[in-house]
Amino acid sequence: MGRILQLVVLVPLAVILIVFAVSNRHPVLVSLDPFSPEDPSLALDLPLYLLLFGTLLLGVLVGGIAAWVSQGRWRSEARTRRAEARRWKARASEIEAQTATSPAGPGLPAPTAGR
Repeated sequence: MGRILQLVVLVPLAVILIVFAVSNRHPVLVSLDPFSPEDPSLALDLPLYLLLFGTLLLGVLVGGIAAWVSQGRWRSEARTRRAEARRWKARASEIEAQTATSPAGPGLPAPTAGR
C-alpha cells in the first residue's frame, strides 16, 4: 500500500518539477551588490529553475540543521536513560543469577497441606 501511495505522489511531483525546470531555463541575474545595481561586482547569471531549486535545497538543509540542533537536549536525555536502563537490566540479571544459585532464595514460604 505504501509503495503505491509513494508512486501516486512522487511520479506527478517529478513530472511537475521537470516541466518547471524545462520551461524556466532562461538566465536571471542574481546580484549581491546593493550599492551598484547597474554594474554589480557580485553577480551571477543562473537559470531560474536552478536558482529556485538551490534556494529550496538550502532551506531544507538549514531547517534540518536547526531541527537537529534544537533536539539535542532530547537526544542527550535518551542517551542518559538508555545507559540507566542498561545498568538496571545488568543489576536485575545479577540478582536473578544470585537467587537462582542460592538454595533457599527469597520468596513466600511453602504452602501447608492443611489449607
